[in-house]
Amino acid sequence: MTVIGVTGTKGKTTTTNLIAKWLQKAGKKVAMFSTVNISINGETEDNNMKMTTPSPFFLWNWLRQARDAGCEYAVIETSSHALFYHRVHWLRYDAAVLTNIAQDHLDLHKTMDNYVDTKLQLFRNLYKNGIQKWIRKIGVVNIDSEYYDRFLSKDIVVDNLYTVGFSPSAQIRAENVVNTELATEFDVRISNNLFHLISKLPGNFNISNILCAVAILMSQKIDIPTIQSVIAEFACVPGRLEEVSNTHGAKIYVDYAHTEDSLRNVLDTLRQVKTTKRIITVFGATGDRDRTKRPKMGKVVDTLSDIVILTDDDTYTEDSLRIIRDVTEGISRREGEWFWIIPSREDAIRTALIMLQPGDVLIVAGKWAETVQVTQNWSIPWNDRKVIEKILMEIQAQVMV
Repeated sequence: MTVIGVTGTKGKTTTTNLIAKWLQKAGKKVAMFSTVNISINGETEDNNMKMTTPSPFFLWNWLRQARDAGCEYAVIETSSHALFYHRVHWLRYDAAVLTNIAQDHLDLHKTMDNYVDTKLQLFRNLYKNGIQKWIRKIGVVNIDSEYYDRFLSKDIVVDNLYTVGFSPSAQIRAENVVNTELATEFDVRISNNLFHLISKLPGNFNISNILCAVAILMSQKIDIPTIQSVIAEFACVPGRLEEVSNTHGAKIYVDYAHTEDSLRNVLDTLRQVKTTKRIITVFGATGDRDRTKRPKMGKVVDTLSDIVILTDDDTYTEDSLRIIRDVTEGISRREGEWFWIIPSREDAIRTALIMLQPGDVLIVAGKWAETVQVTQNWSIPWNDRKVIEKILMEIQAQVMV
């Protein structure tokens, strides 16, 4: 199999799913492993492991199943944790994609230099872990991202390196971007060639994900009409600005955003929609993770939201109120000034839904399509979307909420 690894702080899951969908559309047999879903030849199941990249024992067994099913490609979302803990040790990657770099996981890596260097391992290992004569080693780097130059250094050896982004110096770049009602269309320029894409994926951050996927597809000789048809059909990845239907005349989304940068991207995108009246954000921070990003998350949400409801995410072994205190250091408004602290995630979501008005946008951030919430004492069944749908039904039926 040709093994494609996708790494980066954000955008990995969307990019991984896009690459897999495009390869399938081109008639290839594909296995895919991402944070939210796993598939072999189009047979898809949820990833309930709470791990972006699984243990090597699961991974190699899954790869054997993919090989036995005749898969030609394995597209694997590859986290810094997987690289750091050698979960993908000796896995022969043939292509490496960097979607972006922003602060995250400093609880593990301690410094941004260490974090970046861990990501670099994926690119350094392209030739280190073995080659096949008929497969060229491919590197794809988003040069709009900080630290991108580290991935273009001379110690990264590839047969073909593609740079992508909005920058005029990108080999594959987006031009003439038009944002409509939570959708996007733009031109993709490759040297002197130009083709048009229409996507249901909103925001410039998704354009970057699309460009990364396009680079891989071009390297695999996938034709432009196939690329255009798949992106036109591709609605969303579960938990990535995933809309929940309602009868309130408002927009409700669940999203995985759990860093300063990802929250800014999502909220900026929602702000650009002209019909948006108020943005209500329900969010929290994860326990036992990088504490330095918590006030930064709070500041972004405080700045870009009209109404802020701070709640629990996965607390793990940490005290809920300590996590909340860390986040509030970045929030300038006082509680009661369109800002409330409601540790119970269900009560926080219920409060947001009750105050929802026509034209409002509610974003419930952090847990996306996860099926459990981890507390100090135990894990409980949890899914943001299902909780929202349940409360909406209670409101509609006018039962006690």
